[in-house]
Amino acid sequence: MHFLLRLSGKLMRLKKKSIGLIILAFIVISATIAFLLEPGTFSNWFNAFYWVMTTMSTVGYGDFFAGTVAGKLFTIFLYIFGIGLLSLVIGKIIDAMGELQRRRGAGTLSFHGKDHVVLINWNRKTQAAVDEILCYTPDCRIVIIDESGQHPLQQMEHVHFISGDPSSDDILLKAGIEGAKAAIVFGDTRIDEASLTDGKTLLIASSIERIAPQVHTTVEIMQEKNIQNFRHVHVNEFVLSHDAISRLAVRSALQEGNSEVITQLLSREHGDDIYEIPRDAAWHTYGDAFQALLRRGATLLSDRGDLGINRKLDQPIPQDARLYIVSDEETYRQIKG
Repeated sequence: MHFLLRLSGKLMRLKKKSIGLIILAFIVISATIAFLLEPGTFSNWFNAFYWVMTTMSTVGYGDFFAGTVAGKLFTIFLYIFGIGLLSLVIGKIIDAMGELQRRRGAGTLSFHGKDHVVLINWNRKTQAAVDEILCYTPDCRIVIIDESGQHPLQQMEHVHFISGDPSSDDILLKAGIEGAKAAIVFGDTRIDEASLTDGKTLLIASSIERIAPQVHTTVEIMQEKNIQNFRHVHVNEFVLSHDAISRLAVRSALQEGNSEVITQLLSREHGDDIYEIPRDAAWHTYGDAFQALLRRGATLLSDRGDLGINRKLDQPIPQDARLYIVSDEETYRQIKG
């Protein structure tokens, strides 16, 4: 008994690859011995191999069985050692799966993929961003980077978690930032001072720009005066956190229903949405585009950030124009063709 305990202890300490090789060698040698002991029973080596596998897995169909004393003694040997070794492999597989889940929850697993969205710093706004992304593209892969040590959305298969400092090169590379299609940096709500929050956001944005300048980067800024600092690192989009909320509250108070329209346009879950559409070669002026889109059930809203194109209907559409419309998803898909 002491020998078996020592043997099992040594086996448990072996690496998974070593155990796999030992099991494979044990099965091949056992099949060879069984065939040599009873060649008449098995007729070929493959049948002996099949018998060893069914015996070790305790299935035992009974289509092959040992007829000699030596064969039966060898069968008893397989019962004792073979089944034990197979149980060890199963235990190792279960442990490996459990360790994988633990590492996923702790955020220590690297992400391997492309065209995903990286969300940095976890808070309620990040949760809303996850919901909105999955509403647009349910199959989109999302990677959350946060300094907490626990996956905030472990139950969601499409959401991967990386634990660590998001300004660190190692952490950004673990999140696959080089292959990401977009990165959104939210302000760290654990920092009380707004300027310090923007300072950390600026450091993160600088790291992303240095490692993956091609990634479309959006950052949340706490103070509008800090926008100029972010322009030096070529951030693509800025979102003013508190200012946006304050302005929406004022609009709601002074113009009833105004905030409802804006909120609807900010989320795809309700009503129409804003979409970018390709320019049609038949459209020469903004008026051509406006009338053509109107007949199809969409409203031309802007060219990039220019919301005043309805006062420029007779002007030609520039070659580098980026046109945005307001419509439902079905209309948008028909226009996009």
